[in-house]
Amino acid sequence: MFCFSRIRSGLLAFIDIFVPFSRCFEQSKKTHLFFDTKRGVLSYQRFLQIFLMMEAETSWVSHCFDNIENDSVEFDPFLELKDENSKEIAAAVSVDLILPDDLLERILTCLPVASIFRAGCVCKRWHEIVSSKRFLRNFSCLPSQKPWYFMFTSSDEPVGYAYDPILRKWHGIDLPCIERSNWFIASSCGLVCFMDSDSRSRLYVCNPIAKCFKGLDEPPGPKFSDYSALAISVNRVSRSYNASIIKSKQVPGDFFQWDLSIHVYNSETMSWVTTLTEVLTGWRAGDESVICDDVLYFLIYSTGGGGSENRHGLIAYNLTSQLSHSLLMRSFIPVPCSLTCGRLMNLKEKLLMVGGIGKQDRPDIIKGIRIWSLNGKEWQEIARMPHSFFQGFGEIDEVFASSGTDDLIYIQSYGGPTLLVFDVNLREWKWSQKCPVSKRFPLHLFTGFCFEPRLEIAP
Repeated sequence: MFCFSRIRSGLLAFIDIFVPFSRCFEQSKKTHLFFDTKRGVLSYQRFLQIFLMMEAETSWVSHCFDNIENDSVEFDPFLELKDENSKEIAAAVSVDLILPDDLLERILTCLPVASIFRAGCVCKRWHEIVSSKRFLRNFSCLPSQKPWYFMFTSSDEPVGYAYDPILRKWHGIDLPCIERSNWFIASSCGLVCFMDSDSRSRLYVCNPIAKCFKGLDEPPGPKFSDYSALAISVNRVSRSYNASIIKSKQVPGDFFQWDLSIHVYNSETMSWVTTLTEVLTGWRAGDESVICDDVLYFLIYSTGGGGSENRHGLIAYNLTSQLSHSLLMRSFIPVPCSLTCGRLMNLKEKLLMVGGIGKQDRPDIIKGIRIWSLNGKEWQEIARMPHSFFQGFGEIDEVFASSGTDDLIYIQSYGGPTLLVFDVNLREWKWSQKCPVSKRFPLHLFTGFCFEPRLEIAP
């Protein structure tokens, strides 16, 4: 009942301050709030009934603004007003009189994104408010929403559900552009970037909530690389963005040497630039990268010729300098311990890494999961997954899915739909609500990514 309580409290607060007190009005305020639904308003009881109905649904696709037509939501007008007492009916207060558009707009902007979509289906007036440019502009001034986690429930098709941590519900939404669930995915500030996993030349940037998208030009560099890593960073003020691709290709005939190139797309110039090309010896890039405060971080993996005791390392590349030739290994940062895998993420412009801890005698067998933040070139451990939660995954492979933004980190095993949420501020571990889809066969794999739900951001 989060969304209803917020709206009702705003309504009652406004009534208490600005509406003259009368006994008849006080009775209607506390019990009915009789509103004329034909004029775009509704009764309190009917309002509650509508939101209870919508909160019970799994999908909010049917509540999208584009599906609203004039007076498409029909109410039974004056359902509670069939009373012989004409004085009480005359005392019924219309929301058009007690709640101006600007105040209703401010109330609606405080709702979770899913509730805003539902509110747009309540009546014509609410739909016009939440669809207005002023509403989106005011919404953009609010703090970021808690990130959602989209879980792919098919090993091939890009279908699934998005978990909303505020309402603790799964929503059925359709992702634009993406054709398979194994595409490369990166997100930042409401935008999600997709890159196909075959040619790695088809890229799209989209807002999965607003359903708007844009195709990017084919990136430069090798047509086919052995490994690629995708990242995106959105400037919250200008709303421009940079997308980066790190390509790694083995030098023919030499397993220990790998060609590495970095390519950056700028949305303001609408063009790609190859910012760096270099040959690494004993190391190669992989598929893990993230941009934090104009620095591109990516994991590199030992190929056996570097003499390092760890299989992973971290490279920090400053995107503002964009040097075409640089010694990347000068910015090499060792990982804090031997890892089975590492997942990088940007939480409020700080780099965090979720890593699988291998057994001492069998480093490829995972025994636990930890979380670190990077301060300068030093790693600081901020959390260890309790063993009870680690066991809650059942069987978890040495590699797993994990992504996060704002204050939340999501961790998921590829082998099942179980999703664990870690709140960095509260230092609290919590299971999500059960996903609507369960594992159907032994090779049924699950993966996912998190993104911030925003209404106003467009590629």
